[in-house]
Amino acid sequence: MHPRETVDRALRLSALGLIDRQVAELCGVSLGAVQKWRTGARRANEDEDRRRRRSCPRCHEQPLDETAYAYLLGLYLGDGHIVLCRKGVYQLSLSCGDNWPGLIAEAADVMAAVMPTSSVSRRRKNGCTEVKSHSKHWVCLFPQHGPGRKHLRKIALEDWQRKIVEMHPGRFARGLMHSDGYRGTNRVRRHFNGSDHWYEYPRYLFGNESKDILELCGEVLDLLGVEWRYSRYNTISVARRGAVERLDEFVGPKY
Repeated sequence: MHPRETVDRALRLSALGLIDRQVAELCGVSLGAVQKWRTGARRANEDEDRRRRRSCPRCHEQPLDETAYAYLLGLYLGDGHIVLCRKGVYQLSLSCGDNWPGLIAEAADVMAAVMPTSSVSRRRKNGCTEVKSHSKHWVCLFPQHGPGRKHLRKIALEDWQRKIVEMHPGRFARGLMHSDGYRGTNRVRRHFNGSDHWYEYPRYLFGNESKDILELCGEVLDLLGVEWRYSRYNTISVARRGAVERLDEFVGPKY
């Protein structure tokens, strides 16, 4: 980085008609630096860096795609985690099963929509794909981040997050179900008239070891008017026909 005085002097000499090489010699800088200053490329890079530093919807009042965020929040609470990397930059990662390429693509899309100044990349791992992005402000958007596993610490939404979930409950439910949820067919055997009879019906299951996240799932299902119950201590079940049809409007099978 050169002092502002050096840059201004170089620009003045260029305006007087000196060629770039002469300006570089007089200012004691490289030819490439003079060319960037004269063409504005250096200023454009500085503007982009400044824009990236002020990219946080929480810290800098930048617009937030709330529809994308509601879905991303559900994914994060299920399969996401945040780690601190170098120079105070955080990495948001989502682990998505390779059996659902549509989920991988949608996860990357909403991550880019929520933090558009940060690039999104994918890394193939054993049986899954890690979708990840780096920013100093991911922890601002996901204050649930903390040391240890999610089910070993308190998970609670802040007021601004609750408002987004209440505005977009279907997207939040979709994110939860696409992370730790499942839509499949349940087979039940009934014995009567001397023989066994099998019945099949679709149902949703959402499993998580965090009591807090299970409660959040139950709350958003209530907002959507979806009847549910605990089938196990760590599993929410949506099995009644009307409830499944209602949830299908927002979630549907993974793909």
